[in-house]
Amino acid sequence: MKNLFNLEENDTTVKTEVIAGITTFLATMYIIVVNPAIISETGMSFSGVLTATVLVSAFSSIMMGIYAKNPIVLAPGMGLNAFFTYSVVMGMGVKWQTALGAVFWSGIIFLLLSVFNIRTKIVKAIPKQLRYAIAAGIGLFITLIGFINAGFIVSDSSTVVTMGKLNPTTITFLIGLLITALFVVKKIKAALIFGIIATTILAIPIGRLYGDASSINNGVKTLVTWKGFASAPDFSLLFSLDLLGSLKLSIIPVIFAFLFTDMFDSLSTFIGVAEAADLTDDEGEPRRVKESLIVDAVATTISGLFGTSSGTSYIESATGIEEGGRTGLTAVVAGILFLPFIFLSPLLSIIPNIATAPALVLVGAFMMKPVRNINWGNYDDAIPAFLGLILIPLTYSITQGIIWGFLSWTVLKLIVGKKEEVSPMLIIIDIFAILALIV
Repeated sequence: MKNLFNLEENDTTVKTEVIAGITTFLATMYIIVVNPAIISETGMSFSGVLTATVLVSAFSSIMMGIYAKNPIVLAPGMGLNAFFTYSVVMGMGVKWQTALGAVFWSGIIFLLLSVFNIRTKIVKAIPKQLRYAIAAGIGLFITLIGFINAGFIVSDSSTVVTMGKLNPTTITFLIGLLITALFVVKKIKAALIFGIIATTILAIPIGRLYGDASSINNGVKTLVTWKGFASAPDFSLLFSLDLLGSLKLSIIPVIFAFLFTDMFDSLSTFIGVAEAADLTDDEGEPRRVKESLIVDAVATTISGLFGTSSGTSYIESATGIEEGGRTGLTAVVAGILFLPFIFLSPLLSIIPNIATAPALVLVGAFMMKPVRNINWGNYDDAIPAFLGLILIPLTYSITQGIIWGFLSWTVLKLIVGKKEEVSPMLIIIDIFAILALIV
């Protein structure tokens, strides 16, 4: 094991790596609950999505550890699952089987781009200001979804949206949000999952002792219903994707939207974690970057096959690295810890939307950090970044935010005479963005 993971070379031990792997898992395991809660709104089976989530997380993380030898965990990405559910399936009316096909094909393209190192060149063509804005915009989008799921933000014919009524459901959400925020502030490991558990317990009396959750729970008064502890894994979503249907002309923009969104998210996460942990090579570049990007691409590809949205590298990997994780053993340990949860879908399915809502709100807060890197004093940087950031939640579409961020950047830079900031690759991306608007 020492030789396989180069423990001595990285000045670490098996004990340190195992502790780091457990830490990373605890910081990431909320996705086991949150991802099915989001994806199942498309009509897909909660237990089926949970099985897919566990399989993708376990297999991808173990592969990252053994093949790429980096302490980075992968799982279905937050933001990518929201795009899959709310923009593609619910917003565009694409069947979920077709959407899974789009995820698969984006993974195949992703894999080819990674193998031939084209992916890095594409990402370098995207202005950093827009990358920061898109990450923050996705965070705002996830936060909005959390508030809506809790009934705290509701639609309004006069003001478009407004605050929902204070009732047992929204008050329970607010208490859960406060509890989860305190866990985060106190830097308690697995803060989000503990917050989800606490809010679920607080939600048990709703519809039984007081209140009525019908308005946010498909007409059912009670939020929490016991469905058992464990069961056999639900493999109903495996290979249920529509490969041919997802190659229709109207779906091509969706494939590229998955591709670019995943690309920005995974590469920025990987580079950020590598720099923070000094996991770089002699030239200052992230170590084994090609191998890591290949694993990331495989994670997206198998996500479509297994039945969930795109897999990607997780920024929460930094928690394990802070505990001393430096090698792939950290990722392998975390990946293995996902596997037992494949049998616990009945237990986890009792968790209502208002219990995961605080986690979504706070994940949005975590994703706002890049905003500080935007050059707000330079308006030809700031305006495109702002449009990309704000249009993601306001249009309820990650794609629209990305498209208008790219197009406004290109137009403004060309008009003010800064054509050197508009690369040929960015022009190609703009063409795809225009085609996406037309289609």
